[in-house]
Amino acid sequence: MSHRIVLRLLACLALVGVGPGAVHAEGLVREIRGGVLAHDVSNLWSGFRTENDAVAINIEALLSPSFRLLGGTIRPAIGASIATEGGTSNAYLDARWEFETPTGIFFSLGLGGTVHNGETKLLAPNQTDKALGSRVLFHIPVEIGYRFDSHNSLSIYFEHMSNAGTRDENEGLDRLGARYGYRF
Repeated sequence: MSHRIVLRLLACLALVGVGPGAVHAEGLVREIRGGVLAHDVSNLWSGFRTENDAVAINIEALLSPSFRLLGGTIRPAIGASIATEGGTSNAYLDARWEFETPTGIFFSLGLGGTVHNGETKLLAPNQTDKALGSRVLFHIPVEIGYRFDSHNSLSIYFEHMSNAGTRDENEGLDRLGARYGYRF
């Protein structure tokens, strides 16, 4: 997947987010979130070598279709993390469960799939990109944040992607950072 594909995905997200019908609760997009993530943070879930010291720009749309489960709400999320300085970028689609408290604190956990533009195999001992094993990976996001009002939020966001041991090479990739959200 090239950076052009990721940029096209971001353009589509922007058009959906500002198009007619998306600016009210019954539109396709319920909330847009975006932020800056530390790319491939070491000593988290993926305990292998670190890909590079890049950052990733993350943008995501939480979609309106939903259903209630265990006191929270499950809804689709579509997004992308674009790494700077040649790091691995990805686009993802998740099912996201989110629980909001009356105090404004929220917690979310997701499971989905992602496609990336990184390496799948270890090609040389001094390779700087991780060997992720396959082009399509599992995507697991976790987020905790605070909703200031009915529209604005800030959060700490973690995302992990790997092939869950379905291939011989499975270095995985973790990102951690802060995001701002705007709910329509």
